[in-house]
Amino acid sequence: MKVETPLAARAAVRALTASKIRELYNEGIGRSDILPFWVGEPDEPTPEFIRRAGIASIEAGEVFYSHNYGIPELREALAKYLFGLHDKKIDDSQLAITSAGVNALMVASQLLIDPGDRVVEVVPLWPNLQEIPKILGATVRTVALRFHQSGWRLEVEELLKELKPGTKALYINSPNNPTGWTITREEQRAILEHCRRHGIWIFADDAYERLYFGEGGVAPSFLRIGEPEDRLISANTFSKSWLMTGWRLGWLVVPPGLSADLGKLIEYNTSCAPVFVQRAGIAALKEGEPVIARTLQRFRKARDFLLQGLNEIPAVKTATPSGTMYAFLKIEGMADSLAFCKRLVREHGLGLAPGSAFGPEGEGYVRWCFAAGEERLAEGVRRLRRALAG
Repeated sequence: MKVETPLAARAAVRALTASKIRELYNEGIGRSDILPFWVGEPDEPTPEFIRRAGIASIEAGEVFYSHNYGIPELREALAKYLFGLHDKKIDDSQLAITSAGVNALMVASQLLIDPGDRVVEVVPLWPNLQEIPKILGATVRTVALRFHQSGWRLEVEELLKELKPGTKALYINSPNNPTGWTITREEQRAILEHCRRHGIWIFADDAYERLYFGEGGVAPSFLRIGEPEDRLISANTFSKSWLMTGWRLGWLVVPPGLSADLGKLIEYNTSCAPVFVQRAGIAALKEGEPVIARTLQRFRKARDFLLQGLNEIPAVKTATPSGTMYAFLKIEGMADSLAFCKRLVREHGLGLAPGSAFGPEGEGYVRWCFAAGEERLAEGVRRLRRALAG
């Protein structure tokens, strides 16, 4: 007798939220008139010296498997880079190279999160990181940042109350995608001490730590105040700081005791990052500081230019982002950000990301990626003004 079973993914996967940004992107396929500010990506190609390093590696025949944790030269360069950034010695056993930052977050989560575990996320939050714990069957609780025109804020006491005994992990992205909020050193200390007392893991998504407009151009990091024995994992990427989104290269910093099991998961997920991509990463670390400085200067100027234009539109409320490449705008009277953004694409050729893509706490907002030239930003502001006047 034939057993009739549905052809379906497991329940946790079926329950995932499909990307609203992708849904919106599909609205504009085939149109050349759209100004696309919806994707979190720099508007320039990877610098030539980084590309040349990758090409040279391919030409040298480095197209075979490599170590699960990454080639020694890259891990050595990364340890030196992190020491210079955070004044903290990172042992080689704490580092692992991954195939992109999002892969780092997924592998790290697979390392520790069991079905039914309780985790807490600071939101709004980029969709990939929202869904990773859910893929693994975790129960997710959220604490929302608060909008103020002086800047987004975290109510630390509210977060600490949610980080109750029995919580497995806290996921925190700072500087934050989509709001541009950045955690302070004092807030980090309070959170770290609380998590130490209750045995809670901290998953720090540090993808935008070099796109920080505050003093020194480096965002506060848990790595600077943490110790090797802390339940602390930092995930990072080459994508944003060095304009390498398509290269898919990231890294993890983990407690030394997790290294062996992390290697197993890397083996069974991707085995290793391509050597020629890692060679490009070495070039970025060793020669890329001028790239970061220039990018930060460009983005700060673009941020200020965009906000000046947006603040002249009565229905738009903004908070100056202290980091990232995003402005998260409050649109008065807008109840459905996805429908609103679809109308922007359809009727005005303007591509913004709906706030609801970043969780229900993002409804009523839209995200604007300002990694673009002033002429394009100005035209985008004109189109938004026309849309809100209609």
